[in-house]
Amino acid sequence: MNSYWPEFLTVALVHLLAVASPGPDFAVMLRQALCQSRKNALLTAAGIGAGILVHVSYSLLGIGLIIQQSILLFTILKIAGALYLTWIAIQCLKARAGGIYVETEPGTLQSGFAALRLGFLTNALNPKATLFFVSLFSVVISPGTPVAVQAGYGVYMALATGLWFTLVAVFFTLPSVRKGFNRFGHWMDRLMGGVLLLLAGQLLLSTVSGAEPQSGPSTGMGQ
Repeated sequence: MNSYWPEFLTVALVHLLAVASPGPDFAVMLRQALCQSRKNALLTAAGIGAGILVHVSYSLLGIGLIIQQSILLFTILKIAGALYLTWIAIQCLKARAGGIYVETEPGTLQSGFAALRLGFLTNALNPKATLFFVSLFSVVISPGTPVAVQAGYGVYMALATGLWFTLVAVFFTLPSVRKGFNRFGHWMDRLMGGVLLLLAGQLLLSTVSGAEPQSGPSTGMGQ
């Protein structure tokens, strides 16, 4: 097992750079932390972490390579991801003035399941995450590494991702932080909506331009 430590540290470093980069996961997580209860924000963080397991699973099974090499399948994935991000963005753009934290207003709180599902689908439908994990498991991780060890890497990345966004959730649900955002909270919400729309537009434009999946590890997972 000791022989796999250098590989694991490489995986951990690449994943850290990827998960800390701005993208759909962070935008959604920020909105959840500022607009929902801490419980719901934490459930969304857990959902994002669980979404990682989807990418890990198909990478281990080899399905990810098929998606990566098939322009049609990858295009379908990008369109699905863009439509989902657009739907979230529309919800953000509907934000009204009067404060960003709306837990006390009736009908504004999500159910726990909806919060968990939001995080899960945001990550699972992120095509950049697909490319990242397929590249990671085909380039960075040696084909000779036992599947059990590779699965262990995957579990670590899921837990690390969940932990990172848990910290984001805890920080941005602090009363002092929320108070600082409160006066211009609806504009922050709309900004997040604009960011998500740009990301969705980027996906759709890459689909129209016929951009093909690319191989090679990248830290642009955009989580």
